[in-house]
Amino acid sequence: MDTFVTHRNQEYNLHMHPFEGDGVVCGHGSIDGRRVFCFSQDFSVFGGSMGEMHALKISKVVEMAERARIPLVGIWDGGGQRAHDGVHSLAGTGELLDRLVACSGRIPIISLVLGPVVGVSALAAGLSDFVVLGSEHGQLFLSSPLETEETATAGMTPTELGGADVHSSRSGIACLIADEEEDAANIVAELLSFLPDHCLAEPPELSSPDDSERECPELASIVPDDPNRPYDITHIVTALADDEQFVELFPNYAANIVVGFARLAGCPVGIIANQPKVLAGCLDIDASIKAARFIRTCDCFNIPLLTFVDVPGFLPGTVQEWGGIIRHGAKLLYAYAEATVPKLTVVTRKAYGGAYLAMSCKHLRSDYNIAWPSGELAVMGAEGAVAIIHRRELKDAEDSAATQADLVADYKRKFGDPYVAAKHGWLDDVIEPGETRIRLIRALRLLRSKRELRPPRKHGNIPL
Repeated sequence: MDTFVTHRNQEYNLHMHPFEGDGVVCGHGSIDGRRVFCFSQDFSVFGGSMGEMHALKISKVVEMAERARIPLVGIWDGGGQRAHDGVHSLAGTGELLDRLVACSGRIPIISLVLGPVVGVSALAAGLSDFVVLGSEHGQLFLSSPLETEETATAGMTPTELGGADVHSSRSGIACLIADEEEDAANIVAELLSFLPDHCLAEPPELSSPDDSERECPELASIVPDDPNRPYDITHIVTALADDEQFVELFPNYAANIVVGFARLAGCPVGIIANQPKVLAGCLDIDASIKAARFIRTCDCFNIPLLTFVDVPGFLPGTVQEWGGIIRHGAKLLYAYAEATVPKLTVVTRKAYGGAYLAMSCKHLRSDYNIAWPSGELAVMGAEGAVAIIHRRELKDAEDSAATQADLVADYKRKFGDPYVAAKHGWLDDVIEPGETRIRLIRALRLLRSKRELRPPRKHGNIPL
């Protein structure tokens, strides 16, 4: 598309270098049989910098993808704004950013960052639904080290400032890292296999030889008897998924919560799960942001949500409080409450306090909530509750340890047992772990036709 477009700048002798295409290749094709529109910056032409016509070419592809209602894949490898174009470059880029925002939530947008991407181009890539970063040359930053000699980033290499390790583990921008270009293409194909063409279509279902009535007896031995011992939640997710295939996203960022895609009876589901082996599964700022973003992405594209809960609470401390955990934690709660796709929840162990409420509880209109016998729904842990409620009694007791043990057992019997929550209608059932896959698939099939209409408004005001 627009193969013969060239820049319009006559300054700096650029009229002597009218490269056809202006440093970006645009077109359409297919990935594993899925139609896509795509563009790729060419670093060999003006360093892949974004001039006016360069930006307008990409903008046109974005608009075409929206009209055709098929996914957009962008390959970014450029050095930011083209200084030679002056304000004309900003005008073209502004139009591109506007088109990307207009397409957000309408069609899937996937960005591959395979080279250095600086400035406004980095913002454009950041508007994608998924960003895949090349491990060797992929770099993203708003201000390059060359421009920041007087700041705290002075002396840092581009990789140290915005390389793959940074964006996969610290900033949370890159959902996955690609070792090479072929690996990046395979990641795009895998992501597309879970995504519909557009927001009004259903995600693609794939046939699987995995029996939908398969029991998972191994699940009974994963959660330890000791409620304070950690375990790996991904073992549960993998055991339940079709063919034991789970595509985890952002694996090195906010590892105390796990997100990714799996299938149940061929149907794509978005997985959100507390990870007890990291920070005991507590929710913190980064985990709340990570999960909320993923939930909203799934809701955009009609992908059901499957949540696994083992959360003792929000992470305490001044770092979290001063960093805005109230606002960021509210994002997670908001994302769940706002989502209209089928929502299924499994409580594997702890479900305490406000963190329980933020993890797709029945009160936030979750459709199907079940717990294992090890599940415990409570305001807080029994030990903490007893210390508050029976403070004076424990202080006056002759044998405080024995008294505390009796009171803790009594509190667990009254409030911690999952059957107590089930009797109040806060759980649909308490099941043996081995039945989980069967129950989830049955619920998912039942909810496939779910449609939830909300009162009209301009838009909600999520606490950003």
